[in-house]
Formats: sequence, C-alpha cells, structure tokens
Amino acid sequence: MEEKKEYYADVIVDISHEKLDRPFQYRVPDRLRDRLETGACVTVPFGNGNKLLKAYVVGIGQVCKYDPAKMKEIRGIVQGGTGAEDKMIALAAWIRKNYGSTMIQALKVVLPARRSVKRLEHRTLQRALGREEIVSLLGESRRKKQVAKERLLRELVEQESIPYEWVTGKLGVSAQTVKSLERAGAVRVISTETFRNPVSLAATREQKKLLSDAQRRIVEEVMGDFESGRPDTYLLHGITGSGKTEVYMQLVSEMVERGRQAIVLIPEIALTYQTLLRFYNRFGDRVSILNSNLSPGEKYDQCERARNGEIDVIIGPRSALFVPFRNIGLIIMDEEHEGSYKSEASPKYHARETAIQVARLHGASVLLGSATPSLESYYRAETGEYKLFTLKERLTGGQLPKVHTIDLRRELKEGNRSIFSRKLQELLADRLSKQEQSILFLNRRGYAGFVSCRSCGHVMKCPHCDVSLSEHSGGRGGQGTLMCHYCGYQEPKPKVCPKCGSPYISGFKAGTQQIEEKLKEMFPGVRTLRMDGDTTRTKDSYERILSAFMGGEADVLIGTQMIVKGHDFPRVTLVGVLAADLSLSVGDYRAGEKTFQLLTQAVGRAGRGELAGEAVIQTYQPDHYAVIHAAAQNYGGFYKEEIIYREMMGYPPAAHMLAVQIFARVQDRGQALADSLASVTRRNFDNPPGPDAEGSPPGACGERQGLQIVGPAPASIGRINDIFRFVFYVKCAKYDKLVQIKDLLEEEMQKRQSADELVQFDFNPMNTM
Repeated sequence: MEEKKEYYADVIVDISHEKLDRPFQYRVPDRLRDRLETGACVTVPFGNGNKLLKAYVVGIGQVCKYDPAKMKEIRGIVQGGTGAEDKMIALAAWIRKNYGSTMIQALKVVLPARRSVKRLEHRTLQRALGREEIVSLLGESRRKKQVAKERLLRELVEQESIPYEWVTGKLGVSAQTVKSLERAGAVRVISTETFRNPVSLAATREQKKLLSDAQRRIVEEVMGDFESGRPDTYLLHGITGSGKTEVYMQLVSEMVERGRQAIVLIPEIALTYQTLLRFYNRFGDRVSILNSNLSPGEKYDQCERARNGEIDVIIGPRSALFVPFRNIGLIIMDEEHEGSYKSEASPKYHARETAIQVARLHGASVLLGSATPSLESYYRAETGEYKLFTLKERLTGGQLPKVHTIDLRRELKEGNRSIFSRKLQELLADRLSKQEQSILFLNRRGYAGFVSCRSCGHVMKCPHCDVSLSEHSGGRGGQGTLMCHYCGYQEPKPKVCPKCGSPYISGFKAGTQQIEEKLKEMFPGVRTLRMDGDTTRTKDSYERILSAFMGGEADVLIGTQMIVKGHDFPRVTLVGVLAADLSLSVGDYRAGEKTFQLLTQAVGRAGRGELAGEAVIQTYQPDHYAVIHAAAQNYGGFYKEEIIYREMMGYPPAAHMLAVQIFARVQDRGQALADSLASVTRRNFDNPPGPDAEGSPPGACGERQGLQIVGPAPASIGRINDIFRFVFYVKCAKYDKLVQIKDLLEEEMQKRQSADELVQFDFNPMNTM
C-alpha cells in the first residue's frame, strides 16, 4: 500500500502589522490539498489560545521543519479575498516564482511602505467653556500674574479654536500651560491625522482636447473591451509627438468616471515633472506621485491616500505598480522600451510582465506606449499576444525633424578636431541668432571617462573593483576627484603618475561638463543648463532644471540620457547627438536596439512645436543599420533586421534567457560554485552529448532539447567592492523550463547555506553581466 504523502505550508501571519514576520509552518489537510496554492489567504490557529488569524501561504512542500506530532493544520481558505493586501501577497508569490528570490524579498518589493514613519498630526486647541467663563479665568490669571496663560486666554475670548502650532509658536505658551487648562476643563486639544502631499503645483485647469480620429478609435476599442469584460494588453506605437499622452489622459478619464483607479508608469524620475503637470491640470489633486525622491513619510502617506480612496491616479517609475489601489482599471506604461523598467536588485522583475499580472488580479487593462517599442513587445504584438495600435502623424501636423548624419572620421581627416562637427556648429549659430533652443545629448556623465598617464599608460583603477576611476570636477583646491561608479570609492586626482612620476595625467572621452565649457568658448554669452547624474542629486533638481529650460532661461540644454526621454519643449528646433555610437561598443546583444531607441528618441525632441526641427547625429559608424534607421525614423526597417539576428542567435524575444549570477568573497570558491551549478543544470536538463559534441570545449556550450548553456565565466567586471562575480547563461524557447532550472539551483544553494556565496537569477536580462 502506497504511503500517504503529507504536505506542509509556510505562512506569514498578520502581515498587515508594521514589520514582516517570519514564516510559520502548518500541515495542509487533505480537503485543501488540491485547492491550496502559494499566495492564498488562509485562516490558521495561532498561539496558545489557538486564536484564528488570517495568514498568507508563501510556500508549499513535503519537508516538515518541526515535530510532526505538534504541527497544527490550516483551518480554511478565505473566500473572496479581494482586498488590495490580498492581491499584493498573491503578486509577491507570482514574482517569487517567476523571477527568483526569497518570499520575504518579494514581499518587501510589493509592500514598499511597510516601515514605521512618524504620522503627521494637525492639532487644534478648542475652547471647552463658554466665553463668560473664559473671561473669568482671564481675570484670575491677571491677578496671579500668569502671563503666558493670560495671553492664551485672551485669544480664546476672541476665537473658539486656535492652531496648536500657533499657540506654542506665536504666543509662546508652553505645553505644560496648555495641559493645566485642559485639566481645568477650559480647553481641549483635537488631533486629526493629515497626509503629506508631495505635489505642489499651481493648477491651470486644462480642458479635454479634441482627439483625432486615430486617437479616438484607440480609446473606443480599449474601453469597449473593458466594458465587455475582456480587458487586454495593448501596444501603442506612436511616432514622437503623435499625441500618445492625450490618449493616456482620455483613457484615465474614462476609467475614473467609472470609479476605477489608474497607474501611469514612467521610466525616469526626470519625466515626472512634465507628466504630472499635464495630469494635474486635468485631474487636480486626485493625482499624486510615488518615486525614490520622496521621503519615507511622503511615500507612506501616498499609499495611505490611495488605500483610503483619496486619489485616483498615481504617477511614478516601476515601484508605483505596488500602490495599494483597491480597484485598478488601467495601467499605462509610457516609454515601455526603457531598461529602467527592469529591476537590477533581487527579485529582478520586469515592470511590463508584472503590470500585466497586476491587471489580471484587478480585471484591468494595460497600455504600453512608445515611439520605439521594445523588440519583446513588438514581437508579441506581431504574434497576436498584444493588440497593436499605431499613430503615424504628429499631433501638430508638423513633420519629423530633418536629420544630418555626420561621419566623424571624415571630419577629422578634413582638419576638424572639435567635439562639434562643422554642421552642428553652423546650426547652433543659426539657432542662437534666432533665439531658438537646442539640446546637446551625450551618452555619458561626469567630466571624463577614465584617467591615465600619457607617459606610461597607467590607468587609475578602483582598489576594490575591476574598473577604472572616472574624473569629476569640484575636488579640494579645484584638483578634481576620481570616483568609482560601482562602489562609490573616491580619491583626489593625482598631480603625478603614481607609477612613473610623470605629470602628464589626463582624462579621455569628453563628458557633459567639458562639452559645456567648449560650447561657451565657441559661443561667448550662450546660456546653458546641464542635466546629468551630477546636477540632479538633490531633491527637486529635475523640476528646477526642466522648468528653467521650459521658461526660456537657457539657450542650450546639455545632458545625458535623461534629457531625451519623453520631454516636450516646443521651442527646441535643434538636437545634436555628439557620440551616437558609444552604446554600440558595449558587449551586449541589445546594443543595436538600445542605440536605435536612444537616437530615435533624441532626434524626436526637435521640432515638436510650430517650428520645424533639425537633428545632427555625429558617429564613427554611419553605415550601421541602427544609425541608418534611426536617422530615417524607420522602426519597421530596424525591427526586420534586428529580429533576424535575435532568431539566429536564440536571443529574446525569439527565445528566453536566464542569467545565473554567482557572487563570492573568495575567487576560487566562486569559480567552483559556478562550475558546480552549471554541471547540475547540464546533468538534469541536458541529454548526453551525441557524436557531434566530441571535441567541443568542456563547459563551453550545450545545446540539446532546445536548451543552450553558455559558460560559466567571470563576469565582464569580475570584481566589485571586493566581491568576485561569475555568470553562466541558459537559453530556451520555453520560459517555464528556465523557471524549473531556477527552482533546482535554489534547492542546491539551500544545501550549501554559505554566507560568503550568493546566487541571483536574471530572466531575459537587460544588460549582460
């Protein structure tokens, strides 16, 4: 007779409290075995009194961690658990399963505001006696020469209530004096909780704009599907300036009218200001933001306002997905192609797939929008998984900018050693004379890329990471500072080479600050603003720079990627891309896609108003298909070339890829662990190699059953902050197979239980390690 199998569930009890508790284990009764799943809300007996509490299942297995004789049983599954909290726990379970992490890590992602913060209280001092009685107490205070009490009573004769801050501030009355009047029954202190509001805009009420026929058809189809109970995922491919935001706002308006909430995701905090301004002008204080620039108190309060139904729309980067709305109707993901939608910390979830899962939990629609859609989204639209909409004309009726592609090799041969090509110099002078605005874009931050000795070639490197140090101005005595962009290590820039003593120490590759200096040399009196990682470190710095440029306080805005993503400046008629192909040199299978998207988005910033625009792309690779199609604003042409490459090489979206990332304090142990995990994967998921595999290098690559294993090898940066890094990749057409591999390797790591070794999983990585 086959022995009966027992199943046990790990649950987290009473998760609504301030801190995340540790998991507890319960036996799964036979009657619930087929119905119970990770993320389910259940009731369990808890404590000595066996009080029934609500709990959430975070794992199910056959291993009993405690004495089976003392194990309590789950009592039941909570039916109809539709609260925001229940859905977030289910979402955490989904993230844990599909991206790999501990359940606690996943819970901390979906419940970001669960920290103890000081609540804001608004206190008012109210008169508790009649006016005549207060006058009597006033006379008594005068006789006793109680000066502070006399001041307060005099005010209370005239006013029934006074703000508490005014009492202790303006009147200078101590809390002890107030308490004495409370004890006497003369006054009472009324406390009401208030929420911080990070939005401080002067609303200019915006009327609904008349949509074009193409825009209206999109809104009608999305809402038609929603009303029919068939909410879907949609991809809106609209050229730059085609009015995607108007479609977003109309859809949000439709959802709000139906009592549903909307989440608007943006890839960069820098985009918050303009996006928020447009939505705030339409929806007023029913709109708020959630991003990393907010204080813990502000984040907590926005979540509470959402939970209490005080706001309808939240705007922010990927973390805004987890705001505790109770009845989400729409999730919009603007600039959906951006890599920042992928988390770089464990769990390494992607906001696109996670938004679709949130929508499933709420019965909501998802709209992805971009002028340069990610290959993943366009591929799914082509195969019918998403519905595709297109907007092919600019809303203003204007034309796309005229683009000049400049071969920097020819510029150098013809004697131009400047950062600026002759064509860009000519167009900059023209715009300055016409008092029109320009944007200069460089895909770098800081003053220079790396610093080396011109005599011996020695490169200044970080002592803790296998990377060069970058130069930043502003050190002591104007000397400059060398900084590691990975661990934060800093040291003063040396005056002589530490290896050979030569004084010829300098940086290579121009940065935004150097471009600003050269521009001012070329055009004295030019007004500039610089927007990069160094000028946007303080709170509200994005808004300050963008609003200043929008207000005409500068002729030229110079910056890195953050200035070319979604911004709308009507007076900008020229965009200069100074190093178009820097991103092509990165060892990453997405390099062509990222370059095309970046150039297309940059060019699209010009000519968005009534004036025609021009763009200059400066490149050493003018014949690269990414550069050619970006200059022509031809997404379809780029997609056709790029997808062939992805299909040939088995890269996403043609297949799926799992990066297994190994971190260790000791190099040899890290290498051994990487080899061991790769061997476990081959042993469990590969067939034995056939004759054709003889002679192939061991551990290089196995390709059987549609599975391909590449590596392991040291990461491209083999050491960061004294931690050694290794990686191997697994490619497969089936995502579920990669999830099984992740589960197997997690079990292997549980057996090791080493504090000095760590493994992380990255599904369809945005960047190679």
